[in-house]
Amino acid sequence: MTARWMSHLRSLECTACGRELDAGGVHGVCPACGKVLFARYDLAELRNALVPEDFRSRSWDMWRYRELLPVRDEANVVTLGEGMTPLLRVNEHLSIKDEGKNPTGSFKARGMAAAISKAKELGITEVALPSAGNAGSAAAAYAAAAGMKAHIAVPRDVPPVNLVEMRMSGADVLMVDGLIDEAGRVMHERAARAGWFELNTLKEPYRQEGKKTLGIELAEQGGWGDDCLPDVIIFPTGGGTGIVGMWKAFAELGELGWIGRKRPKMVVVQATGCAPLVRAFEQGADHAEPWKDAATIAAGIRVPSAIGDYLVLKAVREGGGTALAVSDDDIRQAQGEIAREVGLYTGPEGAATWAALGRLRETGYLNGNEDVVLFATSIGTKY
Repeated sequence: MTARWMSHLRSLECTACGRELDAGGVHGVCPACGKVLFARYDLAELRNALVPEDFRSRSWDMWRYRELLPVRDEANVVTLGEGMTPLLRVNEHLSIKDEGKNPTGSFKARGMAAAISKAKELGITEVALPSAGNAGSAAAAYAAAAGMKAHIAVPRDVPPVNLVEMRMSGADVLMVDGLIDEAGRVMHERAARAGWFELNTLKEPYRQEGKKTLGIELAEQGGWGDDCLPDVIIFPTGGGTGIVGMWKAFAELGELGWIGRKRPKMVVVQATGCAPLVRAFEQGADHAEPWKDAATIAAGIRVPSAIGDYLVLKAVREGGGTALAVSDDDIRQAQGEIAREVGLYTGPEGAATWAALGRLRETGYLNGNEDVVLFATSIGTKY
């Protein structure tokens, strides 16, 4: 990192009611309506202070985009080298963004790096969250690096590797009978009693800021400008922070004039055993009803309900995207195909995007000439 550090963070804004809050305070969701808060930046000031070429001389991690990240003092940055993952070219029209190269083996490192760093800046010393696995591993690692205590509630069938990672990093891990929603309920009660700050997906303002760097990286890897973004992004979706973060990034980059008007079609992929966002999209709804008896081998997308459902669905619809579900059998087959054809052993969530690609071609949604990016969100050895 360089000696000069500058975040253009201005305030927090509710994505539903528009209420503005001081970014110097500790906030979760909007105190007025309970919806998701977004970090807002002084983009007019930034437009006059920086051009994309300035990134070339910076460190090869997500903090190269510090002006668009929420940490105001470099001393508070907690980093393990997250971000700037490879975009693997499969063929002329298909690439895979390999997020398994991140610390703790998944894209969750980005969100936790931003959230833990900002928590440190705000004087928070203990954090709590529910997790299906990878977010817990990342939270435990970054909390350890920050000198914080992490309290994590997980379903009893959490992948064993995740459990080992959390405990190795010193986290307080609570095993819960039920899925991530039940883990969230139990941990919320404990956190409220103990005064721990909750890092739940989209229930605090900064995890999506780390995930936002996925979109900024795609723009840089595409060379900035009018045609830097792919035509289609296919993303495995549970809580939806990846989709929400990237769509936010594209809006900010567009306002800065660093990219053109083109936006990718965002494709949400879920499992047939847990597809609340797919169902809501098909019904034309703005919110997704909770999915009963959720079951899938892809733990990261086994999320029965998501507070940011309206933001995910908005991004999909604004870009002309779609949402679909694939079966566990399709996921297993796709996992093997990616390994054999590309050499990439990805987790089942990433494999779901490969399965979805075939379906989208079969239905005619894709004609084969689009520039498509799949997201492999974790390394396969997690499972």
